[in-house]
Amino acid sequence: MLKLYFNKFRQNKLAKIGLSIIVLLAVMAIFAPKLAKFDPTEQHLVQRLLGPSPQFLLGTDDLGRDVFSRMVHGIRISLTVGIVAVSIAVVIGTILGLTAGYFGGWIDSLIMRFVDIMLCFPAFFLILIVIAFLEPNIYNVMIVIGATSWPGLTRLVRAEVLSLRERDYIQAAKLLGLSNVRIFFVHLLPNAVYPIIVSATLGVGDAILTESGLSFLGLGVQPPMASWGQMLTAGKEYIYMAWWLSLFPGLAILITVLSFNLLGEGLRNVLDPRQNQ
Repeated sequence: MLKLYFNKFRQNKLAKIGLSIIVLLAVMAIFAPKLAKFDPTEQHLVQRLLGPSPQFLLGTDDLGRDVFSRMVHGIRISLTVGIVAVSIAVVIGTILGLTAGYFGGWIDSLIMRFVDIMLCFPAFFLILIVIAFLEPNIYNVMIVIGATSWPGLTRLVRAEVLSLRERDYIQAAKLLGLSNVRIFFVHLLPNAVYPIIVSATLGVGDAILTESGLSFLGLGVQPPMASWGQMLTAGKEYIYMAWWLSLFPGLAILITVLSFNLLGEGLRNVLDPRQNQ
């Protein structure tokens, strides 16, 4: 089965491109201090708004900081926010989806009505409301994005569990007296894992885009930390005289989010059992 998945993934060129870019970004994030020639927070006002050159590969910003160094360190921020936020959403969504699908009845109704209420609010505006009452920093951003991104995953997991709970091996596990926790994590979760993996992969891109939007509005990662959204905010003031301040962070966000979407769609095609028949 693993060989079948691997062969199907190899045939998907766009998914391979997405995975390659993500791996490259991860490597750059790990070795950011070595790749960056300058301290991303170090200011040199005499060198402000210099264009791309051999010394400053992507130019400098309005405070004389090296844009390339800030871009590289910004990868850490974006990937950290994306992975941590999605991890929080996956834990919440998986547990609620398993519980709703397995027990059914009033428990299912209660959880799904709460999911419906959450889905009534546009996610980004809900995040804005919560962030407005909290101190805007990277930790609160990760928690809030994760705590508001689980309803869709809950529905996916619930749908899978509803189709699995009547299977013979689940009924046999109940007759053997296995605990609900063991049935959840040993018998149900491994068989419902494919939509979780796909949703998590796509969710990382969404979380990165949300963090960039919050930082652009001044409600996300705060200075002097380097964030792509924050760099876009600074760049909009000089868009006509220093185009590089907006172009490079914008391209970084576009390419990163697109890479996770390509990988997620590729995994959907590989892991969906209906396409493997």
